[in-house]
Amino acid sequence: MTDRDEARFWLALSFIPGLGGETFRRLLSQFGLPDKIFAASPAQLRAVVDEKIVRAIHAGIDQEKLSAALEWLAAPGNHLITLADAEYPQALLEVPDPPPFLYIKGRLDLLNFPALAIVGSRQATPQGEKDATAFARVLSDAGFTIVSGMALGIDAAAHRGGLEGRAASIAVVGTGLDIIYPARNRELAHQLAEQGAIISEFPLGTPSRAQNFPQRNRIISGLARGVLVVEAALKSGSLITARLAGEQGREVFALPGSIHSALAKGCHRLIKQGAKLVESAQDILEDLGYSASSVSEHTHGTAQKEAAYPDFIKQLGHNPCAIDTLVSRTGLTAERVCAILLELELSGRVASLPGGLYQAIN
Repeated sequence: MTDRDEARFWLALSFIPGLGGETFRRLLSQFGLPDKIFAASPAQLRAVVDEKIVRAIHAGIDQEKLSAALEWLAAPGNHLITLADAEYPQALLEVPDPPPFLYIKGRLDLLNFPALAIVGSRQATPQGEKDATAFARVLSDAGFTIVSGMALGIDAAAHRGGLEGRAASIAVVGTGLDIIYPARNRELAHQLAEQGAIISEFPLGTPSRAQNFPQRNRIISGLARGVLVVEAALKSGSLITARLAGEQGREVFALPGSIHSALAKGCHRLIKQGAKLVESAQDILEDLGYSASSVSEHTHGTAQKEAAYPDFIKQLGHNPCAIDTLVSRTGLTAERVCAILLELELSGRVASLPGGLYQAIN
């Protein structure tokens, strides 16, 4: 992890307007660490960058911004990870445009856990949010950290599911980490900072700007082995994340929906273009090389569910059964029965049949 003295120069470079990732990496390649960049002569810099950036580097360090950033960095749980650090996410080194540094609030160990991204509409349906949470919980219990963008709707639901599982969740945001956006996710942001992680490539103080969010999407997909799109309209930003995932060599998964739903059309387009249609979390696990037996050996997700509902699967049985019948047999509310059925279906313990019927399998 970058120490305070080195962090000063990394941070100072991050404040220079117009210094994008590609130019930043070019400077690092030419001069080495950031302190050497600041020590280079104008003539040496002109061989690498344009005159505007040369002048900005030689104007000196913005001490006010630097002091504020160093104060933030000194707080517990706050980190700056750079391309020079061993903790830098190895998965991001595989993408064409890795960020030179990342501001991180929360757990550093999650950066190099196997990860799965779940994204979708901000205007999600209640069922879409339930699906995102249930998929995320099962995949997190299977050992995949859930990555998303902390937006309203599907993103927030996926984070909640990931935090409920054993592998937690990472939010990649489009603002500085001293800003919570959207404000309605303040409580979720605090949970992520305590139990998971929030990361950004944008300097502190960076406000919410429309162009920041497509840029951060490459990090969401880059951190993950695959991207699951739960609900998306045809113009959804989630389709950008899916496209970037394909370009980065990641798997793309999509959850199908009703042909009458505008929020299913983006997913259906992805499936037509080659994304893998999934009906359960087990579909994703198997595609990524996890068999049902290997998941049960290395996780306790299914065992937890069966322990939590000791009589539920027995009451369901192997004959087709309606929800109303299960409500009568178990004494649970219809809402609770539906929630349990969804969890067990995603973990491969229950099958959904035509006519609103369910049955236990295996």
